[in-house]
Amino acid sequence: MTSYVPNEARVVPMRPRAPRPQARPAAPPTAPEQGRPAVREPLWRDLVGDILRRERLAQERTLKEVAETARISMPYLSEVERGRKEASSEVLAAAAGALGLGLGALLARAQEELVRLASRHAGPGRGPGASGARYDGMCLAA
Repeated sequence: MTSYVPNEARVVPMRPRAPRPQARPAAPPTAPEQGRPAVREPLWRDLVGDILRRERLAQERTLKEVAETARISMPYLSEVERGRKEASSEVLAAAAGALGLGLGALLARAQEELVRLASRHAGPGRGPGASGARYDGMCLAA
């Protein structure tokens, strides 16, 4: 005859945890380069979109008019202008063409803006010519 043993869990009481020593408050994070805030370089899509929007507003045209002329959807053009979408070269050429710009002119304006912003935010030892290399034209990388 086998004896029946109930399936009961054994409870082991846990010891109370020892009180932790008082932790010092963490020091606030310091910004790089002696308290200067870190500067985020502008994204290409932000620059191009901003130039498209400024040109459209300078011409006093609506988003709908430019989108119809470029044959792209109005919501997509809006997202490109706001820097939310990375547009293809075909879409950029169509949007620029609808505004009376060539793709080269649009990209040249974006490059000028990028250089202007980069030189404004460049710290000591950073900026055009800091690495010894000199670029007189546009440099696009995928």
